[in-house]
Amino acid sequence: MQLSDIRPDQEIVREGDRPSRCFALLEGFACTSKVTDEGKRQIVAFHVPGDMPDVQSLHLDVLDFTIGTLTPCTIGFIQHEVLRDLCARFPRITGALWRDTLISGAIFREWVMNVGQRQAYGRMAHLLCEWIVRMRAAGLAEEHACELPITQSELADATGITTVHVNRTLMELRRDRLIELKGSKLRALDWEGLKQAAGFDPTYLHFRNPAAAAA
Repeated sequence: MQLSDIRPDQEIVREGDRPSRCFALLEGFACTSKVTDEGKRQIVAFHVPGDMPDVQSLHLDVLDFTIGTLTPCTIGFIQHEVLRDLCARFPRITGALWRDTLISGAIFREWVMNVGQRQAYGRMAHLLCEWIVRMRAAGLAEEHACELPITQSELADATGITTVHVNRTLMELRRDRLIELKGSKLRALDWEGLKQAAGFDPTYLHFRNPAAAAA
């Protein structure tokens, strides 16, 4: 594995690349996005330490998405030929990667539902619920409090609303005493209330240890 430190707001891989390696996110936070011809960005996934966001490049020749850093990141690159050899020799690794890909698909379906069918208040609540649960599962949250190193502009790109609307929605969630947001520190003040506002059910994350997910 080749380690690399990457600054914030940098592309790790980009749409149209033909990579010969995958990467694991060891430290920091990243996102997957698509960009329209007019330059509008849609974030379709956030990534936390432990994720392998581009494992599909092992079998797909050309990337149809871009992955970039949100914060300083430490990346571990793994050559495709090495990963293929590991999969051939250790079926459990193949199974783990296949399961990870299926879960990514489940998360993507939930994000489509979130953007397509929920109002802004529910969209934001759902995104925050997922973030807290995933951070807790990664050991990066205490109870229902964690870092949220995501700008309002990035939240807008993930939820399909304007930055002004993001600010207004976060204010409403704070006003309703569902969250506390101080700088990059997020805390769910009323976890059950936040889940209810979001219609959040963590089943789609497919955690094997539900307790770790604070569900």
